[in-house]
Amino acid sequence: MTRQKSFKSGVRARMDKTGESYTAARRRLLEKAVTGRQQPEPDVPAAAPADPPAEPVQAQKLPDGALRERTGRGQDEWFSLLDAWGGTRHTHTEIARWLVEQHQVDGWWSQSITVAYEQARGMRAPGQKSDGYFSAGVTKTIAVPVDRLFQAFAETELREQWLPGATLSVRTATAPKSFRADWEDGSTRIVVTFLSKGETKALVALSHDKLTEAESAARMKAHWRDRLSALKSFLED
Repeated sequence: MTRQKSFKSGVRARMDKTGESYTAARRRLLEKAVTGRQQPEPDVPAAAPADPPAEPVQAQKLPDGALRERTGRGQDEWFSLLDAWGGTRHTHTEIARWLVEQHQVDGWWSQSITVAYEQARGMRAPGQKSDGYFSAGVTKTIAVPVDRLFQAFAETELREQWLPGATLSVRTATAPKSFRADWEDGSTRIVVTFLSKGETKALVALSHDKLTEAESAARMKAHWRDRLSALKSFLED
Protein backbone atom coordinates (compact mmCIF):
# COMPACT_ATOMS: atom_id res chain seq x y z
CA MET A 1 0.00 0.00 0.00
CA THR A 2 1.39 3.39 -0.97
CA ARG A 3 1.75 6.23 1.54
CA GLN A 4 -1.13 8.11 -0.11
CA LYS A 5 -3.48 5.10 0.08
CA SER A 6 -2.41 4.49 3.69
CA PHE A 7 -3.21 8.10 4.56
CA LYS A 8 -6.65 7.84 2.92
CA SER A 9 -7.33 4.66 4.89
CA GLY A 10 -6.43 6.54 8.05
CA VAL A 11 -8.84 9.32 7.15
CA ARG A 12 -11.66 6.81 6.56
CA ALA A 13 -10.92 5.08 9.84
CA ARG A 14 -11.08 8.38 11.71
CA MET A 15 -14.40 9.26 9.99
CA ASP A 16 -15.87 5.95 11.16
CA LYS A 17 -14.59 6.54 14.70
CA THR A 18 -15.54 10.20 15.20
CA GLY A 19 -18.33 10.88 12.72
CA GLU A 20 -16.33 13.77 11.24
CA SER A 21 -16.57 14.76 7.60
CA TYR A 22 -13.76 13.72 5.24
CA THR A 23 -12.36 17.27 5.30
CA ALA A 24 -12.35 17.52 9.09
CA ALA A 25 -10.77 14.08 9.56
CA ARG A 26 -8.14 14.84 6.94
CA ARG A 27 -7.31 18.18 8.54
CA ARG A 28 -6.80 16.65 11.99
CA LEU A 29 -4.50 13.95 10.64
CA LEU A 30 -2.47 16.58 8.80
CA GLU A 31 -2.24 18.61 12.01
CA LYS A 32 -0.86 15.56 13.79
CA ALA A 33 1.71 15.06 11.05
CA VAL A 34 2.83 18.70 11.21
CA THR A 35 2.90 19.18 14.98
CA GLY A 36 3.95 15.66 15.93
CA ARG A 37 1.47 15.53 18.77
CA GLN A 38 -1.97 14.12 19.31
CA GLN A 39 -4.79 16.61 18.83
CA PRO A 40 -7.65 16.41 21.35
CA GLU A 41 -10.47 14.18 20.18
CA PRO A 42 -14.04 15.50 20.22
CA ASP A 43 -16.14 14.36 23.17
CA VAL A 44 -19.00 13.40 20.90
CA PRO A 45 -18.94 12.50 17.21
CA ALA A 46 -19.42 15.71 15.27
CA ALA A 47 -18.17 17.39 12.16
CA ALA A 48 -16.01 20.47 12.48
CA PRO A 49 -18.24 23.58 12.43
CA ALA A 50 -16.47 24.99 9.37
CA ASP A 51 -17.34 21.98 7.24
CA PRO A 52 -20.70 22.23 5.41
CA PRO A 53 -22.81 19.06 5.26
CA ALA A 54 -22.60 16.92 2.16
CA GLU A 55 -25.90 17.66 0.48
CA PRO A 56 -27.41 15.10 -1.91
CA VAL A 57 -27.24 16.08 -5.55
CA GLN A 58 -30.69 17.11 -6.76
CA ALA A 59 -32.26 16.15 -10.08
CA GLN A 60 -31.97 18.91 -12.66
CA LYS A 61 -34.98 21.20 -13.04
CA LEU A 62 -34.87 23.40 -16.10
CA PRO A 63 -36.00 27.06 -15.85
CA ASP A 64 -39.39 26.82 -17.53
CA GLY A 65 -39.58 30.44 -18.66
CA ALA A 66 -36.18 30.46 -20.36
CA LEU A 67 -36.71 26.97 -21.79
CA ARG A 68 -40.07 27.91 -23.30
CA GLU A 69 -38.69 31.16 -24.70
CA ARG A 70 -35.74 29.46 -26.40
CA THR A 71 -37.35 26.18 -27.50
CA GLY A 72 -41.10 26.85 -27.66
CA ARG A 73 -41.98 24.25 -25.02
CA GLY A 74 -41.71 23.74 -21.27
CA GLN A 75 -39.98 20.82 -19.56
CA ASP A 76 -43.11 18.67 -19.11
CA GLU A 77 -44.02 19.13 -22.78
CA TRP A 78 -40.58 18.04 -23.92
CA PHE A 79 -40.70 15.03 -21.62
CA SER A 80 -44.10 14.01 -23.05
CA LEU A 81 -42.75 14.27 -26.61
CA LEU A 82 -39.72 12.21 -25.70
CA ASP A 83 -41.88 9.56 -24.03
CA ALA A 84 -44.07 9.31 -27.12
CA TRP A 85 -40.94 8.90 -29.25
CA GLY A 86 -39.62 6.17 -26.93
CA GLY A 87 -36.87 8.26 -25.40
CA THR A 88 -35.98 5.75 -22.68
CA ARG A 89 -34.89 3.26 -25.35
CA HIS A 90 -32.32 5.66 -26.78
CA THR A 91 -28.84 6.76 -25.79
CA HIS A 92 -27.91 10.25 -24.64
CA THR A 93 -26.42 11.09 -28.04
CA GLU A 94 -29.50 9.82 -29.91
CA ILE A 95 -31.88 11.87 -27.75
CA ALA A 96 -29.86 15.07 -28.13
CA ARG A 97 -29.54 14.55 -31.89
CA TRP A 98 -33.30 13.94 -32.21
CA LEU A 99 -34.03 17.22 -30.44
CA VAL A 100 -31.66 19.09 -32.76
CA GLU A 101 -32.64 17.46 -36.05
CA GLN A 102 -36.37 16.96 -35.54
CA HIS A 103 -37.23 20.00 -33.41
CA GLN A 104 -34.45 22.49 -34.20
CA VAL A 105 -33.39 22.81 -30.56
CA ASP A 106 -29.91 24.35 -30.33
CA GLY A 107 -27.01 22.32 -28.97
CA TRP A 108 -26.90 23.73 -25.43
CA TRP A 109 -30.63 23.34 -24.78
CA SER A 110 -30.76 19.90 -26.39
CA GLN A 111 -28.08 18.71 -23.96
CA SER A 112 -29.89 20.30 -21.00
CA ILE A 113 -33.24 18.73 -21.92
CA THR A 114 -31.61 15.35 -22.49
CA VAL A 115 -29.86 15.33 -19.11
CA ALA A 116 -33.01 16.45 -17.27
CA TYR A 117 -35.06 13.78 -19.07
CA GLU A 118 -32.57 11.01 -18.30
CA GLN A 119 -32.58 11.97 -14.62
CA ALA A 120 -36.37 12.17 -14.45
CA ARG A 121 -36.78 8.74 -16.09
CA GLY A 122 -34.13 7.02 -14.00
CA MET A 123 -31.71 6.63 -16.89
CA ARG A 124 -29.09 8.69 -15.10
CA ALA A 125 -28.55 9.54 -11.44
CA PRO A 126 -28.62 13.24 -10.48
CA GLY A 127 -25.16 14.67 -11.02
CA GLN A 128 -24.13 11.79 -13.31
CA LYS A 129 -22.72 12.60 -16.73
CA SER A 130 -23.28 10.69 -19.95
CA ASP A 131 -19.97 8.84 -19.48
CA GLY A 132 -21.26 7.38 -16.19
CA TYR A 133 -19.06 9.49 -13.93
CA PHE A 134 -20.21 12.12 -11.45
CA SER A 135 -19.08 15.71 -11.11
CA ALA A 136 -19.09 18.20 -8.22
CA GLY A 137 -19.21 21.89 -9.11
CA VAL A 138 -18.68 24.95 -6.91
CA THR A 139 -18.33 28.67 -7.67
CA LYS A 140 -17.14 31.59 -5.56
CA THR A 141 -16.74 35.33 -6.19
CA ILE A 142 -13.67 36.78 -4.48
CA ALA A 143 -12.66 40.42 -4.12
CA VAL A 144 -9.24 40.21 -5.80
CA PRO A 145 -8.03 40.72 -9.39
CA VAL A 146 -8.38 37.66 -11.58
CA ASP A 147 -4.58 37.33 -11.93
CA ARG A 148 -4.23 37.00 -8.17
CA LEU A 149 -7.00 34.39 -8.05
CA PHE A 150 -5.31 32.35 -10.76
CA GLN A 151 -1.98 32.51 -8.92
CA ALA A 152 -3.59 31.06 -5.79
CA PHE A 153 -4.14 27.85 -7.77
CA ALA A 154 -1.10 27.83 -10.02
CA GLU A 155 1.62 28.70 -7.49
CA THR A 156 2.38 25.87 -5.07
CA GLU A 157 3.28 28.01 -2.06
CA LEU A 158 0.12 30.09 -2.34
CA ARG A 159 -2.04 27.01 -2.90
CA GLU A 160 -0.68 25.39 0.25
CA GLN A 161 -2.03 28.30 2.30
CA TRP A 162 -5.68 27.40 1.60
CA LEU A 163 -5.45 23.82 0.31
CA PRO A 164 -2.86 22.27 2.67
CA GLY A 165 -1.59 18.77 2.02
CA ALA A 166 -3.38 18.32 -1.30
CA THR A 167 -1.65 16.22 -3.94
CA LEU A 168 -2.08 17.76 -7.39
CA SER A 169 -0.48 16.93 -10.71
CA VAL A 170 -0.99 19.97 -12.91
CA ARG A 171 -2.11 19.22 -16.47
CA THR A 172 -2.48 22.73 -17.87
CA ALA A 173 -2.42 26.24 -16.45
CA THR A 174 -3.39 29.06 -18.77
CA ALA A 175 -3.13 32.42 -17.02
CA PRO A 176 -5.50 33.84 -16.00
CA LYS A 177 -8.21 31.71 -17.59
CA SER A 178 -8.02 28.05 -16.59
CA PHE A 179 -6.27 25.45 -14.43
CA ARG A 180 -6.52 21.66 -14.79
CA ALA A 181 -4.95 19.06 -12.52
CA ASP A 182 -5.20 15.41 -11.54
CA TRP A 183 -6.36 15.02 -7.93
CA GLU A 184 -4.42 12.88 -5.44
CA ASP A 185 -4.09 9.37 -6.95
CA GLY A 186 -4.95 10.63 -10.44
CA SER A 187 -8.27 8.81 -10.76
CA THR A 188 -10.18 12.11 -10.64
CA ARG A 189 -9.37 15.64 -11.76
CA ILE A 190 -10.27 19.25 -11.17
CA VAL A 191 -11.07 21.77 -13.89
CA VAL A 192 -11.00 25.41 -12.79
CA THR A 193 -11.97 28.48 -14.79
CA PHE A 194 -11.57 32.12 -13.84
CA LEU A 195 -13.63 35.14 -14.91
CA SER A 196 -12.78 38.76 -14.23
CA LYS A 197 -15.65 40.82 -12.82
CA GLY A 198 -13.74 44.10 -12.72
CA GLU A 199 -10.35 45.28 -11.55
CA THR A 200 -10.83 44.06 -7.98
CA LYS A 201 -13.24 41.13 -8.25
CA ALA A 202 -13.19 37.74 -9.97
CA LEU A 203 -15.16 34.50 -10.08
CA VAL A 204 -13.71 31.02 -9.79
CA ALA A 205 -15.69 28.01 -11.03
CA LEU A 206 -14.34 24.59 -10.03
CA SER A 207 -15.54 21.22 -11.28
CA HIS A 208 -14.26 17.99 -9.72
CA ASP A 209 -14.75 15.34 -12.42
CA LYS A 210 -14.46 11.58 -12.93
CA LEU A 211 -16.01 10.74 -9.54
CA THR A 212 -17.48 7.24 -9.47
CA GLU A 213 -20.34 7.65 -6.98
CA ALA A 214 -23.03 10.18 -6.12
CA GLU A 215 -21.84 10.07 -2.49
CA SER A 216 -18.32 11.01 -3.60
CA ALA A 217 -19.72 13.93 -5.59
CA ALA A 218 -21.69 15.19 -2.58
CA ARG A 219 -18.66 14.80 -0.30
CA MET A 220 -16.33 16.61 -2.68
CA LYS A 221 -18.87 19.38 -3.26
CA ALA A 222 -18.88 20.02 0.49
CA HIS A 223 -15.08 19.83 0.55
CA TRP A 224 -14.65 22.40 -2.22
CA ARG A 225 -17.22 24.74 -0.71
CA ASP A 226 -15.15 24.69 2.45
CA ARG A 227 -11.84 25.17 0.59
CA LEU A 228 -13.09 28.01 -1.63
CA SER A 229 -14.38 29.75 1.48
CA ALA A 230 -10.89 29.34 2.95
CA LEU A 231 -9.43 30.71 -0.31
CA LYS A 232 -11.72 33.74 -0.12
CA SER A 233 -10.67 34.44 3.47
CA PHE A 234 -6.99 33.98 2.64
CA LEU A 235 -7.00 36.30 -0.37
CA GLU A 236 -9.30 38.99 0.97
CA ASP A 237 -7.53 39.18 4.33
